[in-house]
Amino acid sequence: MFRLWAKIWKDNHMLRDMVVCNDDSEMTRTHKIFAALEEICVKFDLSKPIWLDATIADFKKHDRTRFTQDNFIDKIEFDFLEIHVIEED
Repeated sequence: MFRLWAKIWKDNHMLRDMVVCNDDSEMTRTHKIFAALEEICVKFDLSKPIWLDATIADFKKHDRTRFTQDNFIDKIEFDFLEIHVIEED
């Protein structure tokens, strides 16, 4: 079981959150993360964020990262989108 927790934050308050589960053992970890992020963006009606070098490094080190305005092409109405891997096979 793979679970990813997504949270939208503004002014130190969590506005929305959701957990995405994936049981497909055929997928690689990277594919599971990208699939979960795509599901999150559809649910929250967001464009897909861009993975910058700092975002990738933070995710590799802590299994969590934040997507700020720098990661989005469109204007966002919140401070950041945080994703966090909470369970892996």
